[in-house]
Amino acid sequence: MFKGFLMFDFFKNTFAPRRNYSDCSGCSLCLLVCPVWRQHRDISLTPHGHAKALQNVNSAADVVASVENCTLCMACEPVCPENIDIIGMILDLRRQLAAPTWLHELQTRVNERATRPVAPAPSSSTMLLPDQALYAYPDILARIVALLRSVNISDDDGSDISLALESGAAIPEQRLQRFLTQLRQLKRIIVADGLLLRHLKQWLPNANIIGLGVALSGHAVVRRNLRATDLYVIEPRAYHADYQRLVKYYDRLRVAHGCAFNLDLQRIAIPATARNLPQRLGLAASNDDGQTHWMLHGRSITRIVVENLEERAALEKASGFPVVHLAELADDGVT
Repeated sequence: MFKGFLMFDFFKNTFAPRRNYSDCSGCSLCLLVCPVWRQHRDISLTPHGHAKALQNVNSAADVVASVENCTLCMACEPVCPENIDIIGMILDLRRQLAAPTWLHELQTRVNERATRPVAPAPSSSTMLLPDQALYAYPDILARIVALLRSVNISDDDGSDISLALESGAAIPEQRLQRFLTQLRQLKRIIVADGLLLRHLKQWLPNANIIGLGVALSGHAVVRRNLRATDLYVIEPRAYHADYQRLVKYYDRLRVAHGCAFNLDLQRIAIPATARNLPQRLGLAASNDDGQTHWMLHGRSITRIVVENLEERAALEKASGFPVVHLAELADDGVT
């Protein structure tokens, strides 16, 4: 039965066109995986709530609290039986909202990047686009480059584009094309930011684009140091953006090494840090403690392995277990 459901889900997401809010049937399956629902128990803040409000001719301004509270973890899309483009709906609503004062500085930043010269052609056919969290750990970034070999770190990582997507700021076409120009001739693109990865797959449909977690976890020396007592924390945005392929990839990894994953019974990735837009922009306090404690409850582990360094500090604080990045597994004597 479960196998049949997965096969239906595969064909649904692979061949069927994405649908919009008008197709929401109100089944509420998205509530089962939504961290915002788990925290607030307010249906108006969920994908179900967004869709029903729009079906009843409400505007983006009428659902502003709901739109801002979404964490964009993308967990809702794989479980939606109607194949609705839920994340696309949220991002579109954010673009429709009147820009608050904090958006001006971000918009200026994006516009300024649009006028910079195009970066020179990379010397390698593989390029790494780090995220902002990774830049804060230059030693780990250096380990990643050494592990992946023959990889260029992009001078233009697209971090302003990702933040603009998340916040609803306009991305000038000139800026977007300058960013994509450096990527079009590459054989492989490795992306740390899951939201950016999702959009790159749309903008460059024929490119070989993978998440950093997959690139590192495929390395033999990293796999060799995974333990059966590890909790392996998958970065949810990259995972859900390529769910049909990655659910099978991580299942093979689990069978081979025995480690636990931050997956629920539907094999949806539970985020360790589920931050909404105000929290991500530093305008509101995060609820990392509540989210991480919920994720760790009942688990029997001795170490946590993360794909995304943004989640490292929150997990260290909440768990008391050693927390290591995938790249650190390549070190001798890793904790």
